[in-house]
Order: sequence, then C-alpha cells, then structure tokens
Amino acid sequence: SGRTSDGGGTPRPLYMDVQATTPLDPRVLDSMLPYLTAYYGNPHSRTHAYGWESEAAMEKARQQVADLIGADSREIIFTSGATESNNMAIKGVARFYKSRKKHIITTQTEHKCVLDSCRSLETEGFHITYLPVKKNGLIDLKELEAAFQPDTSLVSVMTVNNEIGVKQPIHDIGEICRAHKVFFHTDAAQAIGKIPMDVNNMKIDLMSISGHKIYGPKGVGALYVRRRPRVRLEPLQSGGGQERGLRSGTVPTPLAVGLGAACEVAQQEMEYDHKRISQLAERLVTKIMSEVPDVVMNGDQEHRYPGCINLSFAYVEGESLLMALKDVALSSGSACTSASLEPSYVLRAIGTDEDLAHSSIRFGIGRFTTEEEVDYTVQKCIQHVKRLREMSPLWEMVQDGIDLKSIKWTQH
Repeated sequence: SGRTSDGGGTPRPLYMDVQATTPLDPRVLDSMLPYLTAYYGNPHSRTHAYGWESEAAMEKARQQVADLIGADSREIIFTSGATESNNMAIKGVARFYKSRKKHIITTQTEHKCVLDSCRSLETEGFHITYLPVKKNGLIDLKELEAAFQPDTSLVSVMTVNNEIGVKQPIHDIGEICRAHKVFFHTDAAQAIGKIPMDVNNMKIDLMSISGHKIYGPKGVGALYVRRRPRVRLEPLQSGGGQERGLRSGTVPTPLAVGLGAACEVAQQEMEYDHKRISQLAERLVTKIMSEVPDVVMNGDQEHRYPGCINLSFAYVEGESLLMALKDVALSSGSACTSASLEPSYVLRAIGTDEDLAHSSIRFGIGRFTTEEEVDYTVQKCIQHVKRLREMSPLWEMVQDGIDLKSIKWTQH
C-alpha cells in the first residue's frame, strides 16, 4: 500500500496532504547540514571568518530565492514563513502610507492570516473591500476595477488557493494595479516553485513565500519587496536593523540556506514536476469520477494548479470519509481552520451548498507522490464512499427519485 513505518513498526498513512506541508527534499537537507554543525557563525558577525562564511551562505540563498521569481536579491527579505510575510506586507504598507491612504482591497478566499491582518487594520481605522469570487473561485476583474478608491494603497490577492487550487489572473491584476498606481501584494506560498512566477512580468510589488510548501524546512519564508517603483513598509519587528531594517533579528542561516536550495531545486524540477503531477491528478480524478456518481470538483477546471484537488462527495459526511480513509493522510480544507466545525469559508465563498461543503476532501499530489499511492487512495476512496452512502438514508431517498430540496424537515 506504499505506507511507511514510523520506526516503531506501526504503519503510517501515506501522505496526500502537500498543501499543509511538504517533506524536506534530501538535496535541501544536504545543503543545510554543514550550517547546523561546522559553520555555525552568526551571519551578521562582521569581524571573523565564522560570520563571513555564514553571511556568504545567506547571500547565496537570497540570490537563489530571487532567481526563482525574477527579482533582484536585494528585494528578498528572510522571514519565519508566509504568515509573517503576509502580515509584514499588508500591515507594513497600510501603516506606512496611512496619512494619505486608508483603503485596502483583498478577496474573501484569502488565507486566514491575510484576512486576519485586514481585520486588525479595520480596528485601526482602515477600510477593507473583501471582493467576492465567482462560482469558479476566480475574482471578477470588473469588480476589482470598480473597487478602487482615491485612497487605495494596496491590493492583496493570492496566486494559488490552498483549499481549491484555483489560480487567480495575477498578470491582469498586476496590470490593473499598476495602472491605478496602487501596490499589488500576492500570497504565493502555494504557487512558488510549482508554476512560473515573474515579479516584473506580472507587475507584483510584494510577494509572500514559504519554505515548507516547496520541500524546504519549516520556520522560514521570504517577502519580496520591490525596489523600483519603491515600496515602503513600516516594520513589525524592531531590533538590530537586519534585513534592510524591515525585519530585525538574526537570520537563521541553516533555514535560509534550506529555503534557497529548495528554490533552486524547484526551478530545475518545475517543468518535470508539473507534468508528472498533472498526470497523477488526472488519474486520480478520472478513476474516482468513473466509479462514483455525484462527485463535484470544486474550483475552476482550467485556471488551477493541478496538484490541489478538492472533491465533494454528495451524501457523505467529509469527516466520516476522512476517518474511514485513516491510512491516507488527507484533509477537509486548510490545517489552520480544520479544528472548527464550520464548513470552509472558501467553499462558502464559491457558493457551495452547506451539505456539499461538509462532504469535501482535499487531495494533495506532490513531487514525491507515486502512481501506487494515487491508485491506493482512489481504491480506498471509492470503497468507503460506496459503503458510507449505503448507510445513508439521504442516498436512499435520492435513489428513489425524491428531491431532497423539496422536503420540509421538522425539528423534534
């Protein structure tokens, strides 16, 4: 079944949740190891070789990150991850330009940390427009155009959605923002290293990057901040003035090196990975859909990253299906919000019926996913959906041709 052991002999589920996090690529680990042992200098120590060798490694990593997105290495700020990068970009720009500009535009399907940063700015007197998305998960560019106000400072739209995999028209959004002379930030945590991204071609002014979504280490990320036209930020963290004064604190050399290596590997493997992942994704969806009726794929069919597949299995409780599929690591949405019983706000935003939203499962296919793992997942999924439906009175009623929408349910 392709399952691995945890060392204690207990089989672990096979991993199909790469949107939550990815395994560390062995090539990345190799690049990091020396900086965890022999080369332990503080990269900001100016007076000895320990500092210089760490600094050189950090600057090489900065260049590797920049190369992946077509940026200048001086535009890369190391952070603890995309959550911090998103907070820095949104709060930083808003607060720096607040004397003249008090309006920000984002979307309803952004990652929690973007929405929460915006909520927190609302308490400081900023106005936020939360753009709705169409049924396919994409924003309407005409609605974006109409949302601009004379005092808009920033537009923040994620590139690839972490729950449904849809890819926003970033290039067009960049053009529109540049025409309005408004800064454009994108949370590209799920896109970087998986699809080609170029900050100049796409007219992106700020971009958030995460290490652990691209087979790099956890606890490190980056924020791209454009130099021309120059974007100014108010820093969140004060201290020794590292990272151009925008993010004080000692840069963790081994983590930075790991992020750089992950970016370089991603650049080399991107085309191959994308092709392979597309084939595996198509295999998974085709096999499930051919065996099981009433399965809905959430999000646009065309404009998407293929490795993130969100399916709703009508008349099956998503949680029950996840429990039944305990030998496959899957999720019903983002790890950050899975503790609540509310259906996903992303699915709600695309107008998914409450019951279908509750029956959705996210499948993640990544660089190390095998055909055997996909086939095993498919087989188990089909088996359990059929079994759970046979136990469902709703399924029985639908088979008898009863329209569930017409039923008046009474509370007893």
